[in-house]
Amino acid sequence: MSDIQIKSVLIEQLIEISKEAGKAILEVYNTNFDYKIKEDSSPLTKADTLSNHIIFERLKALTPDIPILSEESSNIPYHERSKWSQYWLIDPLDGTKEFIKKNGEFTVNIALISENKPIFGVIHAPALNQTFWGSSNGGSFHMEGDNKAKKITVSSYDASSIRIVSSRSHQSKKLNLLLKRIENYELIHRGSSLKFCLIAKGEADLYPRLGPTSEWDTAAGEAIVRYAGGYISAINGNKILYNKKDTFINPEFLVSSHIKLIQSLAALNKKS
Repeated sequence: MSDIQIKSVLIEQLIEISKEAGKAILEVYNTNFDYKIKEDSSPLTKADTLSNHIIFERLKALTPDIPILSEESSNIPYHERSKWSQYWLIDPLDGTKEFIKKNGEFTVNIALISENKPIFGVIHAPALNQTFWGSSNGGSFHMEGDNKAKKITVSSYDASSIRIVSSRSHQSKKLNLLLKRIENYELIHRGSSLKFCLIAKGEADLYPRLGPTSEWDTAAGEAIVRYAGGYISAINGNKILYNKKDTFINPEFLVSSHIKLIQSLAALNKKS
């Protein structure tokens, strides 16, 4: 398997792949669709399947030597994927619960993992017609529709009032306990990986995820936040590494615009 580097031409192609998948998702979104419940109790729609097929086929044609791992096709034994130095990690429809609720807050996520870390990620929100991406050699960007892309960076740290973004569909008692320890904050609710995008764009300061997620939920968002100048770590302060274990479940984590905020909350967690 030959490794690839993220360059501007490849980024443009990946953005187009995410948009193509987004169009297929919207075609289903605008109908009276049905859904079923998977073994892990998460919902699955025709849109998930269509998006997954499009992304798989386009990535295989674009980079035939790079393996692909997706939420909808993750039954690859660890002894096989542990040998990968680089691979695509995708969530063809992140926020299926938001998709079913028809609130528009769902995304297509595509990430490139190299040596257990995301070096590129694109998040496309079809219903909002917005696209975010970030790469290790170019920084992070936001584009509305087909308008010119704008470079984005995280906000500067202001301890007097912290803007905290949390899930619409996954409420947590642990989050409520954490909020009690923070004196001044504003709570913002968003679905799917758009929470990462708010951090990267400077519209939120902290995203604490104190419940289960999978690696395909976070990889693209982590890349966009990191290359916008932000930080992500496990709740205990350790780095998050991808494809290092048999399971795809992430540890609880913190995403923030500033390392000091992560460090202080990680310290609070150790005391509790």
